[in-house]
Amino acid sequence: RDDPVFPSLPSFRDRELAEALDSGGCDLETVRNIIQGRELPTTQRAKIWKIALNVAGKGDSLASWDGSLDLPEQTLIHNRCQQLIDPLSMSEEERSSALADTESVITFYCKSRNITFTADLSWPDLLRPLLTLRLPRSDLYNCFYAIMNKYIPRDCVPKGRPFHLYRLLLQYHEPELCSFLDTKKITPDSYAMNWLGSLFASHCTPEVTQAMWDIYLQQADPFVIFFLMLIILVNAKDNILAQEGDSKEDIIKMLESSPAHLECEDVEDLFSLAQYYYSKTPLSLRKENQNLFGSSLVALKEEEMDLSQALCLPVSVPEILQANQQQGEGVRFFVVDCRPAEQYNAGHLSTAFHLDSDLMLQNPSEFALSVKSLLEAQKQSLESGSIASGEHLCFMGSGREEEDMYMNMVLAHFLQKNKEYVSIAKGGFMALQQHLADINVDGPDNVYVHWIVSTSGARGSLSSGADGESVNGASDGKGVKSLVNKMTFALKSKSVNVKEKVISFIENTSAPVDRISFNLPWPEKAVPDRHVSSSDRVGKPYRGVKPVFSIGDEEEYDTDEIDSSSMSDDDRKEIVNIQTWINKPDIKYHVPCSEVKETGHMFPSHLLVTATHMYCLREIASRKDFAYIQSRQALNSVVKITSKKKHPELITFKFGNSNSAGVEVLAVERYLIPNAGDATKAIKQQIMKVLDALES
Repeated sequence: RDDPVFPSLPSFRDRELAEALDSGGCDLETVRNIIQGRELPTTQRAKIWKIALNVAGKGDSLASWDGSLDLPEQTLIHNRCQQLIDPLSMSEEERSSALADTESVITFYCKSRNITFTADLSWPDLLRPLLTLRLPRSDLYNCFYAIMNKYIPRDCVPKGRPFHLYRLLLQYHEPELCSFLDTKKITPDSYAMNWLGSLFASHCTPEVTQAMWDIYLQQADPFVIFFLMLIILVNAKDNILAQEGDSKEDIIKMLESSPAHLECEDVEDLFSLAQYYYSKTPLSLRKENQNLFGSSLVALKEEEMDLSQALCLPVSVPEILQANQQQGEGVRFFVVDCRPAEQYNAGHLSTAFHLDSDLMLQNPSEFALSVKSLLEAQKQSLESGSIASGEHLCFMGSGREEEDMYMNMVLAHFLQKNKEYVSIAKGGFMALQQHLADINVDGPDNVYVHWIVSTSGARGSLSSGADGESVNGASDGKGVKSLVNKMTFALKSKSVNVKEKVISFIENTSAPVDRISFNLPWPEKAVPDRHVSSSDRVGKPYRGVKPVFSIGDEEEYDTDEIDSSSMSDDDRKEIVNIQTWINKPDIKYHVPCSEVKETGHMFPSHLLVTATHMYCLREIASRKDFAYIQSRQALNSVVKITSKKKHPELITFKFGNSNSAGVEVLAVERYLIPNAGDATKAIKQQIMKVLDALES
């Protein structure tokens, strides 16, 4: 009833809010409790935003400034301010005052932060929704500065870390869309730079931006912006995929302008969807990237993972362990242990499914059955509500780059199938051991006591970390408790003994997993018996490639060799017809293969050998039957051709100079070659002919 005796709930809430705001001691939590998700009263917006940004009652930051508008880029700044003011409905007097305030704010910010103003900066657009609040100059600056500091991520520049993180998020939820954009070489910074740099103020109307910021600032979580950006793309997915034939530039243009279609009534749904996707995302996305936001004192640590090189979203070991313990709707992981069988047998997460990544090269048909078995096991565990169940696949390797290369190939296989919710355990099994040491698990009552088990038969061993030592302990058959009492292992990092004593939790409960147990690709179609096909998505990376296959002996590693391709991607100029080249009379030998770059990407290619040179032609995904000349090497510059005994298809060619002082390696090229023996034999024969000719 809307009468004075029984006021309506909204008007009662509005009065309650007004009273709280006027009291002077109101905080964000109080505001949230009163508003409870309702639309913000526009008359109170300025006060609420100042509280949300923690600038209510803050002093005038510009007080000490002399007000000089004398930067070399001042004309540029003035013109940009004019553009911000022009669309706003104001009287001439207000317009003039707003222009002066805006120019002062931008000029002072540039001076105080030593920023050179350029026309392409997106952060000036942040002032657009603030200007309609008619704030005093000091409040305008304080609000603007607080938004910059808390909500605009560090490194918001082309190829910056936030855009690599956003791509991983897109791949996690929408792998098909991510793959489409990757194939078109459309990176997030090409269309989302202004979205992120202005919190959508650059493309949305001030009314829509304000409606978004009303919710965004109340939520006070800077990571929500990534999910809003994700929903913008998810909503446009059908339109994007329909643009297969359009140019890269046209697609970027369409993408960049897509937030402009948002209207005020869309905002609530936008945030609801964003929250849904947020709840379906590992917490590590936020926890591992906290330093993207906030004070510049928290600089990016040097050891931070390079997200541009991440094959998929990394998830921390603590999150993996905790996620499946919790009840409710959160993310749960189905862990896939991709280490070789002997490592898995020595000790593994008790809930992990074993998928031997070596099978992918050694026995593709067996690998296909294993993947089918994996997906079936995941489905059954979800149906049964097992503690091991989860719709999110998390792949775990050893944590050593050279060993995990094959796991990365398996990961690439799943990603090429557009499997959603695919992640990798950051640091692998080594990080799991480290974590258990760090939390100092010291007895059978600990929640993690049953989590590491062994299937090695009578004696169990658990690798103890980076130096690969292990400690064996006998089982007396009395189960975990007796083992916990008897067995310890020293977990060593590179130089420090992390803990003097750590319980190893090895439980001899089942028969060992041999190479083909669990090896039972996808339900809809089997993977044919092959290694790499030219129809595979071009350049899908598998990471962490080191010189693992540059030796004949699988037990040792050449780690000091130059690890670079002979020609950078930017130098790929000449485009040729593949068949024309294969048919050239001077071609002595040809073999289809995949080039393996040191960055971890595989590219369908062709090796061609003439009497004097070896050529690599890399197929162009967008132009059937055509290729780039990726490299051209003289046969007499080959100093070494090597393979790994275990995986003879992976061939490394080293090029350089041989002299009395020894061999100088100038370039390394790696290829995955079916029937590699025939190829290396043919190439070696041709090299011998060249050397014989040179000698004679």
